[in-house]
Parts: sequence; C-alpha cells; structure tokens
Amino acid sequence: MERHDYIVTDIQGDYAYLTQTDADSTEPFQVALALLPPETDIGTKLRGFMGMFEVHKN
Repeated sequence: MERHDYIVTDIQGDYAYLTQTDADSTEPFQVALALLPPETDIGTKLRGFMGMFEVHKN
C-alpha cells in the first residue's frame, strides 16, 4: 500500500470530505472526523496510509 495526499474540501457534521490530490480522480469521499487529526479543518492537507491520517505540512 502507498501513502496518498488529500485535502479536506468540506465538513458536514461528524464527517469530512477528502479529495485525493495525487490522483486523477477528483471525487471526494467521506471520512469520520474521529479518524482524522484534531486540528483538521476545511483546506487541511493530509497524508493517509491504511486508514491512518496525519497533517501534511508540505
């Protein structure tokens, strides 16, 4: 499995919508906020691997 980069495009209730930035697909997918770092907000860049996410500073 590889790491992928995402950006948070929307937050609705307990869910964030992430768009993968290192792929051709622009379709956002839903992830529970409880699985994301506490500082996650709209526009936050994340790096994910096997369902674990961290804020990506680059």
